[in-house]
Amino acid sequence: MRPASSVIYLDWNATTPPHPEVLAAMQAAAEVAWANPASVHGPGRRARAFIEQAREAVARLTGFDARDVTLTSGGTEANNLALLHAFGDEAGAAGAAGVGAAGVPAPGRLHGALVVSRIEHPSVTRAAEGLAGRGVHVAWVDPEPSGRVAPEAIAAAIDRATAVAPVRLVSLQAVNHETGVVQPVAEAAAIVHARGARLHVDAVQAVGRLPPDAWAGADLVSVAAHKIRGPKGIGALAARPGIRLRPVLLGGAQERGLRPGTQDPMAAAGFAVAAGRALGAPARYAALAPLRDRLEAELTQVGRAAGASPVRNGEGARAPHVTNLSWPGWRGDELCAALDLEGVAVSSGAACSAGTAEPSPVLTAMLGPERAASAVRFSIGEDTTEDDLVEAARRVARVLSRLRSLPAGS
Repeated sequence: MRPASSVIYLDWNATTPPHPEVLAAMQAAAEVAWANPASVHGPGRRARAFIEQAREAVARLTGFDARDVTLTSGGTEANNLALLHAFGDEAGAAGAAGVGAAGVPAPGRLHGALVVSRIEHPSVTRAAEGLAGRGVHVAWVDPEPSGRVAPEAIAAAIDRATAVAPVRLVSLQAVNHETGVVQPVAEAAAIVHARGARLHVDAVQAVGRLPPDAWAGADLVSVAAHKIRGPKGIGALAARPGIRLRPVLLGGAQERGLRPGTQDPMAAAGFAVAAGRALGAPARYAALAPLRDRLEAELTQVGRAAGASPVRNGEGARAPHVTNLSWPGWRGDELCAALDLEGVAVSSGAACSAGTAEPSPVLTAMLGPERAASAVRFSIGEDTTEDDLVEAARRVARVLSRLRSLPAGS
């Protein structure tokens, strides 16, 4: 039985605890891979080996070729690189406007169209907004109330956007980071390719949790190590052969000039181990579905007893480890803060948006601001036990009872 004073971590979608094998690999690498991986001498080559091992491990995990895997600082940079690459041609042609030989987008106006769903991670939606400010026509696709982005809605958005400018890229995540709803990537890929565009898939929440079918047909796939029990600060963008990427940053020739800056062999060593473990992780995550269902049942029961029966956000196919619940009459951020005091770590939205006053844009797009404002996300992982969930439900009951007894306006 879990001690009553211990912390119960139910925020695996925000980040995962590094696996002991990952930490051991990083420690071992730190002792031999301290040299600059770009150096051609022996110590540099030893450091470089860890970089290439990570690249090859990501290639195996995603189903792409290692030559087409670019290591990045994480999922955010990978998503930005994926979106910005599609609109580099005009920037590259505008050398007189201040663009270097690398073809990095300049401050000038860009052209073409981008199709993006409204439930994407902020690293995609904000990159899209930035492109829109520079002349790219952005067509937004609304989700269904279930949290699913319908393939026919994507097709309609592409067709509408084509009337304005050629659609170069469509971005659709594999698994939503807040609801866990699995998106119809394969169907979307067929639609996108039939219309002559490319498909970028943010697979950060899918890799290592679902089989590769979850991103089947994608032309570009983003991955983050810390979502698969690896270290923070490293991720990757995998691309189909022939796709010409352009850097977001200017600098040295690392990552074929696409990601300048001295690489971190220790992080790469951890990433390689995490990616290797993630090959077998979908089966481990599939086994979590009964625990997730048990948690939903326990929370529904304690919520009903407190007069605040939660309502699930997200229907249909869902990742097996996450549930998002709205609590009528309560604020999600207040519940998260109160649960933290009780030793239960959960969140009310994407971790990168924590601290903002606005409700989740994902849930707002799905179900409206009121439902979004009362939402709490619970996400479990490989180390979560049934005892954890039973004790978490008890602590939720205590929080609801305590908050309900406070005077109005407290």
